[in-house]
Amino acid sequence: MNPALSKFMLKSTPKSILNPQPEMNTAIPLNTGATIPALGLGTWQSAPGEVKKAVVHAIESGYRHIDCAFCYQNEDEVGEALQDVISRGIVKREDLFITSKLWCTFHTRAEEGLQKSLDMLKTPYVDLYLMHWPVPMNPKGKSNVFRQDENKTNKSAGNHPLFPKHEDGSRDIDTSITHQDTWKNLEKLIQSHPDKVKAIGVANYSVKYMEKLLKIATIVPAVNQIENHPLCPQQEVVDFCKEKGIHITAYSPLGSTGSPLFKDEGVNEVAKKHSVGPAVVLLSYHRKSHPPNSSDPRY
Repeated sequence: MNPALSKFMLKSTPKSILNPQPEMNTAIPLNTGATIPALGLGTWQSAPGEVKKAVVHAIESGYRHIDCAFCYQNEDEVGEALQDVISRGIVKREDLFITSKLWCTFHTRAEEGLQKSLDMLKTPYVDLYLMHWPVPMNPKGKSNVFRQDENKTNKSAGNHPLFPKHEDGSRDIDTSITHQDTWKNLEKLIQSHPDKVKAIGVANYSVKYMEKLLKIATIVPAVNQIENHPLCPQQEVVDFCKEKGIHITAYSPLGSTGSPLFKDEGVNEVAKKHSVGPAVVLLSYHRKSHPPNSSDPRY
């Protein structure tokens, strides 16, 4: 880690690190008037068969914010977990904050994308629905996905439902629609189905994309979910969204896959100074909500 950044972290370490208290469900206000819990469980990269157990354990341990997405391909297991804890009286649906995301191949079919997630999650509504990326992809493009028949001959197996590509390997981008058009579709969705989606937002938006979106938006996004941690601060985006009243949710606050920041010298220097673990330092670094991804009950 950059020495200057390490010194900055030491100097600006929140007082909460000195005497950390469980604050996972601290209510953070959104521009909709609703609130979002400070800490959530991310379900990205959770392996099949592990997701249900992880979500059940998280909710039993006090988590109330579960971050999901159609693209993660595990919302069905999350739905089973939600049914389990609700049926056993651990929580009521209204106690939970469920986020899902519109995938790139559904930019022209926002209502269909939402309904697919609702059906898999086995919930009548989501508290927050995000545009996962500002990149529409073509769900009906020319196939580059192949399978071998019994004669070991490659035959088309249909276009990939999540990551369509051209034959040269490049992404099959849908140029018939822009991310601004997609946002207008989300605005229509929340206006026509307020019983199914309580708030809308975006993910992975830079300042440039956000500026373009806000020029046509009738509804200001409630959230911009971005990768955010000491090695990926994206301060320009954070500052811009704060100015516009858009809440930042930080994904991968521990440094993405494998939590590499647990071994970072600067992080451990701060942790040692305050006699806490690196996870406390990394989560306290954020003054925003954050869904760390893990199916390991230790986290």
